[in-house]
Amino acid sequence: MRRQLAALGVLCALLPGLVLHAQAAEAPAVSAASAVLLDGETGRVLYAKDENTPRAIASTTKLMTALVAAEYFGGDLSRSVEIQKDWTGVEGTSLYLVPGERLRVETLFYGLLLPSGNDAAVALACVCAGDVETFVAWMNQRARDLGMTHTHFSDPNGLGDENHYASALDMAKLARACLENPTVAKAVATKQITLEGRQLVNHNKLLWQYEGCTGMKTGYTRQAGRTLVSCAEKNGQTLICVTLNDRDDWADHKALLDYGFAAYPRTVLAQGGEELARVPLEGSLLRRAAVEARETVAYPLKEGEQVTTQVDLPDTVPAPVVRGEIAGTVRFLVAGQVVGESYLVWSQDAGRDVVEHRGLGALWDFLQGKQTLAPAPEGTQP
Repeated sequence: MRRQLAALGVLCALLPGLVLHAQAAEAPAVSAASAVLLDGETGRVLYAKDENTPRAIASTTKLMTALVAAEYFGGDLSRSVEIQKDWTGVEGTSLYLVPGERLRVETLFYGLLLPSGNDAAVALACVCAGDVETFVAWMNQRARDLGMTHTHFSDPNGLGDENHYASALDMAKLARACLENPTVAKAVATKQITLEGRQLVNHNKLLWQYEGCTGMKTGYTRQAGRTLVSCAEKNGQTLICVTLNDRDDWADHKALLDYGFAAYPRTVLAQGGEELARVPLEGSLLRRAAVEARETVAYPLKEGEQVTTQVDLPDTVPAPVVRGEIAGTVRFLVAGQVVGESYLVWSQDAGRDVVEHRGLGALWDFLQGKQTLAPAPEGTQP
């Protein structure tokens, strides 16, 4: 028989009745038509304003271009390619590619994300897929994979038409995926770099202006207005911020990030390797065996939110048990919703001594060091 527990004595080390200690903070007013603030670790939305409305996204499109290209190349950007005439002369911000020159994919990749080269986007699309149309189809498929339900791409650079759009929440989902890709995450965090004679400077001013900023992407067209995706890290917590059509985006991102870190600090609910409970053992001289969380569970919590726990563990367990094997589960809930969970695993080995099969005399001999308490062979009498 197993049991469901919520803060019984067996959970001696859990944060009992965890109540938030975050300082009170008010959400800022922002100029953006749409905005969202997301916790990068858990995906919790910390602030939202018209977050599901599809809007023009300008060059923040290039985050998807970069993600698809990075996944295509498997992170290896060393390949050299010859620039084709069709890849050059694209309007707007440019890497100024020259037909016939040879460049590494790395140069195109950083030229896409730092100075926001529209020609670099076309070049990468054609190198990966052979043509822009096929690559854009890949972009749309990747969007569906990420659950971007209010998104459609029609090009790899964001110059787009009325069929090129995304919502703020969808862009936050994309940003989260970009942070999980080491190649993209490294590039968007780069302030400046010189590659093959080209000095590339990141357009994202927050890398210089906001402590803890770890990158992302700017964008602007007349149709979209100013668009910005940013991310920042503080005290082990990563936040993602998106604003669409925002005339004051630098200030709004700073205010939203400050708000998120102050109002929703990352709170550890269970530390991986931390003992959380002890379960009675049968058939062992060790009366109880400890269990621990297999992984660390954390969640951004605001002031006044209370965490409850549900633990699934057996009432008793027959020995032996093996360290690291699964013993049960622990779930953490806020307002009745599960916000995190972990397997519980045995913290130690415990053998089966079978004291009950050998009698009190055998126990006395064992305690005096005269014999071990091994199980009797099958078919014999003790």
